Amino acid sequence: MLSSESLGAPQNAQRGTGGEAEPAGQGSATVTDLLNEAPQSKFHRRTVIISGVGFFTDAYDLFVIGTVATLVATQWKLSTLQTSWVTGAAILGAFVGALAFGRLADVLGRKKVYVTVAVIMIFGAVGSAFAPSFFFLVAARLVLGLGIGGDYPVSAVYMSEYSNRQDRGRLVGLVFSMQALGLIVGPLIALLLLSSGVGDGLVWRILLGLGAIPAATVVYLRSKMPESPRYLAQVEGQSARAAHDMQHFTDGVITEPARVTARVGRLQLREFVTDRSMLKLLLGTAGAWFLFDYAYYGNTLSLPAILKNVDPTASLETKLVWSLGMFVIFAVPGYLLAVAKMDRIGHRRLQFIGFSVMAACFLVLAIVPALTQYVAPFLTILGLSYFFVQFGPNMTTFVLPSEVFPVSMRTTGHGVAAGVGKLGAFVGVFLVPVLQDHIGLRGLLAVAGISAVVGFAITTLLPEPAGRTLEDVSGEQLEVRAESLEVAPKFSAL
Repeated sequence: MLSSESLGAPQNAQRGTGGEAEPAGQGSATVTDLLNEAPQSKFHRRTVIISGVGFFTDAYDLFVIGTVATLVATQWKLSTLQTSWVTGAAILGAFVGALAFGRLADVLGRKKVYVTVAVIMIFGAVGSAFAPSFFFLVAARLVLGLGIGGDYPVSAVYMSEYSNRQDRGRLVGLVFSMQALGLIVGPLIALLLLSSGVGDGLVWRILLGLGAIPAATVVYLRSKMPESPRYLAQVEGQSARAAHDMQHFTDGVITEPARVTARVGRLQLREFVTDRSMLKLLLGTAGAWFLFDYAYYGNTLSLPAILKNVDPTASLETKLVWSLGMFVIFAVPGYLLAVAKMDRIGHRRLQFIGFSVMAACFLVLAIVPALTQYVAPFLTILGLSYFFVQFGPNMTTFVLPSEVFPVSMRTTGHGVAAGVGKLGAFVGVFLVPVLQDHIGLRGLLAVAGISAVVGFAITTLLPEPAGRTLEDVSGEQLEVRAESLEVAPKFSAL
């Protein structure tokens, strides 16, 4: 059981970072204190699974579309531009969904949005599977993207706000690592369906429809989750309810009633977008995510076309096997190592490492002509970049925005970062085929390498959150009282 004594909090000690001493005899750990020092337990793993299943859905729906677009383009005789819209519609929807639902989660609370986005993903997946025409398919994928985009900030922040300070990166990273399953399951199911003799016209509909299943399973689980305790205590001022919810949800791991409150109030949107330190964080998180997603999603979703350039004789099934092999051999170990080591290495430092190796791999492929003329060396170096994509910015661009913003703007900030990131992916989906036509495969790889270099530079704008409390990282100074007091938020210079 976690108590104020186990946290090392003496009865008359000062609490928080605001330097306010509590009245004698009324000392107690706040909700925030209890969460920051709570041992990793079953309730953390439960939150990882509930958030992670939704993110598996996100990954499956986004990455299976590369195969689907190839089949649909042949069946419906789509132009290159139309095929790009099939591929990129969900990503464009994710841009809007991340911005809109990220903001709503700070205004209405995390839980309402947490459930809503899962429901939207169900409708989008089912609508896509039964699409009778190109325009209907694009519209359904846009709807699906709204749910996917909304899931990014809410899933990340929900996990971040339940985490302790020592394991936060690993726990949020575990949520994101469910993407690895989506990367593997999508191509694997596509291979099974293509080899089963089912017509191509039915294969792509089944692939899209299957995305509704994990989203449907997660709706009920999310409806049973309590509201984020940090949001309740620090923004809504409901410390008692937050403590009660934690005691129930954690099955007794946290039992200490919070007899003091630590409020920072709500930062207004106008204050948020005009504060220099907040703008610096937005530029650092959103800029790095935009550049990364351009390079990663643009190349990954266009991978069948890129591989065709390397080996024009390869069949769709062969290219799927190559893609699956790269995911299993390179990407999955990258996810696992990032989860295991990121809190020790540092979240920002890991982003530096990933961007530097990505840049090196892409630029080497661009500079040495022979590497893009043979399948084995091309896949090896591209696979190495995939390892450091996961052991680097693909993981950290998701984790960092869930840590650096103040609690009342945490999903708003993460939503902006995720939305701008998805905008980068959308640009990549349309630009990569154009670049491939005009400057060739080596040219588009050079652009991706330069993007990674700039992403490395932008990362310098961010603080290092590993091992620190969310309140310390965001610069929030909590003024703690025995009675509930509403105070204006204070932010220290970053």
